[in-house]
Formats: sequence, C-alpha cells, structure tokens
Amino acid sequence: MKFLKALSVLAVSTIFAGALSGCTTNDKPTPTASSDPVTSSAPSASATNAPSNNAALEKLGLDANLKFKEARKIKVEIYDRGNPGGTKPENNFYTKYIKDGMLRDHNVDVTFVPVPRWTEGEAINNLLAGNQAPDISLTYSYPTIQTYANMGGVLDLSPLLKDNKDLLPDMWKYLTEANIYWDKDPSKGTLWAIESRLNTLNRTNTFVREDWLKKLNLQAPKTLPEFESMLKAFKDNASTLLGKDADKIIPFSTSFDVGWRTDHLTAAYAPNNITDKDIYTHDFDDRRFLYPNYKEGIKTLNKWYNQGLVWKDFSLYPAGDKTEDNLMKAGYVGAFMHNWDYPYRNGADSIQTGLQKLVGPDAAYIAVEPFANEAGVYKKFLSGPVDRKIFFPATNKEPVASLLYLNWISKLDNRVFLQFGEEGVTRQTMPDGSVKTIAATGEKIMNSPANIDYTITSNGLDLGDPAKTVKSIANGYAGIDAKYIEKANQITTHDGRVGKNANVGAIKAENGQGQALKEKRDTLLNKAVVAPVDKFDAVYDAGMKDYLNSGGQAIIDERTAAWEKSFGKETTLK
Repeated sequence: MKFLKALSVLAVSTIFAGALSGCTTNDKPTPTASSDPVTSSAPSASATNAPSNNAALEKLGLDANLKFKEARKIKVEIYDRGNPGGTKPENNFYTKYIKDGMLRDHNVDVTFVPVPRWTEGEAINNLLAGNQAPDISLTYSYPTIQTYANMGGVLDLSPLLKDNKDLLPDMWKYLTEANIYWDKDPSKGTLWAIESRLNTLNRTNTFVREDWLKKLNLQAPKTLPEFESMLKAFKDNASTLLGKDADKIIPFSTSFDVGWRTDHLTAAYAPNNITDKDIYTHDFDDRRFLYPNYKEGIKTLNKWYNQGLVWKDFSLYPAGDKTEDNLMKAGYVGAFMHNWDYPYRNGADSIQTGLQKLVGPDAAYIAVEPFANEAGVYKKFLSGPVDRKIFFPATNKEPVASLLYLNWISKLDNRVFLQFGEEGVTRQTMPDGSVKTIAATGEKIMNSPANIDYTITSNGLDLGDPAKTVKSIANGYAGIDAKYIEKANQITTHDGRVGKNANVGAIKAENGQGQALKEKRDTLLNKAVVAPVDKFDAVYDAGMKDYLNSGGQAIIDERTAAWEKSFGKETTLK
C-alpha cells in the first residue's frame, strides 16, 4: 500500500509540474520468417538453443523447444504516433505477425498496449503509478525508470538475465553485453533496464530548397553567415520564389521542440575541446541544452525570428501535428533542421513527394552543412549505440515469457521481416542483395520508419550485413532519388563525436525530474526565441535560473561528484 500510495503521489506531482511548465483485425495469413527469401530460414526455438538441464526447463514450464506447456500472456507497450492514414498500432498486419510467431514458437499470447508517442514520458509515469504498465515497457527517459525502481516498482533484470541467459541467444548476440549491461549499477549490480541497439548514429540534418538555390543563383551554404544570407535572400525574393503566395514564405522553420530542431546550429557554438567530463555532467538533457555557449545558438535563432526569417507560429503546434509538414509540402518553407532523413520519409506521403506534386518535379530539399565551430569542425554530437530503455515493471508476472519475447524480436529474420515486410509487396530484393522498399498501402503501412516501434531491441535498418544495410538505406525511400539519401547520410555523422558510457551509478537527483525539466526546457527555449532582441538575455537567464533551481543544478552537482569519485581528475573516457 505504501508503494501504491507513493506512486500515486508521484504521478500527481509530475502532472502538476507539467501543467506549470507548459509543455481491424487482419484475417489474412501472415507469412512467417521462415518463408522470407532475404535471409536464411528462421529457426523456431529448438533444443539447440535450450539449456541442457531439462529439470530447469520443467521448472519454468517449458518443453525442450522453449515452448510453454501452458499458454502464457504478456502485454507489450507500443507507441501510438497518431499517423493520418496509418493503422491501429496495437492491431495490424505486423502485430499479427508477432502474435502468431510468439504463439507458434513459445505459446505466449501477446497483447499490445498503445501509448501516445509524443507524451510517452507522462504516459508511462501514469501507467506505472496506476499499477497498469505493460509487462514489457519502454521509454527514452531512464530517470523515470530509476524513480520507480527506487520505489520497488521495477524488476531487477540482472538475476533474470543471468539465470535465463541460455534461453536468449539471439538477444545476447544482437545487443551484446555492452547494451545489455549499459545501465548496470557499478556498485550495487542492479539493472533496471536494457538499452536497445541504435544501428545507425544518424541524428539530424539541415535541409534547404535546392530549387530555390538554383532560382536565385546561390551556392549551398557552407558557413553560418552564408546560411543567414541565404535566408535573407529567400525573404527578399519571395515574389520570385512564390509569386502570388509571396506573403506565405517561411525562410526557416522550426517547431516547439527547439532543442532538437536546431541541433546543428547550437552544436556549432560548443567548444571543440569540450571534455567527456563536461559532456557527462551536463548531458542528462539529450538536447545538449546545458552545453557551454548553447545560449549563443539560441540568440542567433532569436535574431532571425525578429528579422522575420523564422516561422512566426512555430511554438503553437505540438509534436505530431502536421501543420508544418503541410507548409513544407505546399512549397512555402525554404530551410529547416530535423531528423536526418525527414523530408524523404513515408513513401508517397513524404514531404519531398508532396512538394513535387504541388510545385513541380524540380522542387526538392537537399541536406547542407553550414555550421562549423570555432575550430572549423562541423561537429555533430552523436548518441552512443543505445536507444530506448526496455524494462519490466514489478507487476510483470511473466518475466521469462517477456525475455523470450525480447529474444524473438531480436532474431535476424524476424527483424528483417518487420523492417521491410513482404517480398514483392513492400520490398524488392536487388541483385546485389540489398533491399528496396515499395510504398505500402492499406493494412501493410508502417506507422514508424522501418517499424522501429515493433523492433524494440533495434532502431534502424540491419540486414546482418553492413554493406547490404548501407545500400538498402540509400535505396529504401520509395519515390526519392537515392542521391538525396546518400548526401543526407554522409552529412549527418560527418565530424561526429560518438557518446561514451560513463557508468558511475544512479544519480538520485534525477529521480522524478525527467518530464518536468524537459517541459521547463521547451518553455524556456520557446519564450527565448520569440522574445524581443533587447529582452532575450533577461528571458533566457530567468528561464535557466528556474531550470537549475528546479533540480537541474542538483543533477549537475551530483553527476560531477560521481564522476570525480569514479575517475578522479581524469576528464577523458577511454
């Protein structure tokens, strides 16, 4: 009762803090992985993968093929992105593939529980507090997991993984000890979550209208001044570019998530010699919000906004809203920063395809690289090879069945099928062994790129062959010339600095702070961008003071102390 009461109090406080800070069942047969021509036939769970101790299997209720003698039931979290024209995330062609496979191979009945993608932090908080979180849950916020773990609300995966390792060969091979034990407490040995694998470290890119550059006889910008001059040229030549719609021109667009959407700009202001210690102590916010000189990047955006170069309504639309996408498709937006391949995603519904339908075949966005730091380096701060955090709430009564699910979803053949779908329907295998996607329609539409919401141990394409994977990425965008993908893929990690794992144990000051600090950050950045130029410093500094006083500084201090306890005076990780 104490635990449930504590959970309820935490949920209410989390929601209150957020308010203050402001931010058809498919009845057709589903192909099994074993019929898939891209990879070798998919083995069912077999005695070769099972531990030799039959008594141990009997105790778990499993036969020699790792199939439960009596059916088990588990619930699995699935993100709901609210895609127009998409399928029900919890009930579609791909969920049927998974459900059928888990029943066939392990006699486990799977139910998917949809969670809104764009408010997933708040949603998983509420589910945990209400004792209703799915057996297999995931989130991008490790502090959320840590908070509930400290209250007894999350299972320690360390003994479960050790005792059942022989049952999970595919998961161990795919994730390796690095991802599985990434979050293991170095002193206590507890493990509250495993990290899914980020196959490509591609993060964001800067895009500009290639046809507008040509029309105004401009070169692709290679410096910040050139980029700024380009934006001014777009505005000054609106009639040339848009004719009667000149008043609708948006030289540069961003969204309420300023931190993500201006990443290349703000990264250029960070010192080139920033240390691993500085990154660790200030990097609990994944928008690099606390990096040195970050404020200067936002000040540049504030200047642009006050010069009429930035979409004036950017802060009014929440994540998932398609207003900005539609403005891009309509041809009004000259430049923006976003996910590394954003204008090319979604096949026939991609921004690039929509733009060309409305404007003409020459209309296109191209990735550019204009933001170098003080050392002349186009620095990109990249993630480590980790992504979503997968955990089991304490209410999970089927941890072994849940582990078998993670192993099943990690099998190469199952991953490939979910990433690409059916041969001849949603994909075509090329002579070189790479795969080209075919625009999906109806029940076989994927709600997320490469179905990453279902391949929860994996984010990004992976055919088990690096060369084939790279080629598949390039030709994997239906209706998009591969040259645009190749350029974007090259730029997004150029001069990249890959994140390292400074595992110094739990940081207590982070408990319960993830969502509240995120919302304070977004509110601060939105207010700072739209402030009058002469009010910018006051608005930014007041927001930062509030952020730090609300828990941010305590996290920095505790992380600094933890680093120094583990690494002493060292500032670089090996």
